[in-house]
Amino acid sequence: MELRRVSFGHPDAVKLNDLVQREYAERYDSEGDVTPLEPAMFEPPHGLYLIAYDENGTPLATGGWRAQEADEMGYSDGDAELKRMFVVEEARRQGLARRILTALEDDARAAGRTRMVLETGIVQPEAIALYTSDGYEPCAKFGHYRFEPRSRCFAKPLRP
Repeated sequence: MELRRVSFGHPDAVKLNDLVQREYAERYDSEGDVTPLEPAMFEPPHGLYLIAYDENGTPLATGGWRAQEADEMGYSDGDAELKRMFVVEEARRQGLARRILTALEDDARAAGRTRMVLETGIVQPEAIALYTSDGYEPCAKFGHYRFEPRSRCFAKPLRP
């Protein structure tokens, strides 16, 4: 596997984002995640977007982080928010999500971020299992879905 930095607007990122949106829509019986996201939000040094490719150049997994500061949506100064973690169905259970997560944490730490935060939901138990097994703990709700009952928020300090 090869991890590549790409723009959130890259065609492979758009393709994988469309797949994750379909999965969200099915799981939540909704229109998908409507959190406003723009490619500029993931540009270094204020973010990063990664895609994992197999040896044939097929995009299999994705994830990114974007910088956040204290605001009315519940973020704290120094936060790095994890977004669009996704692995295509045929590539799951191979450690790709954990590999991307580690790379994103390392990059956010190097950019001076002090805490990684994320929002997921109760109908994504495999995501919750990944994050809690990697040291993420429940935290006060933040972001676009902070008032959604099925939403769960987690945080992990990014220690040097």
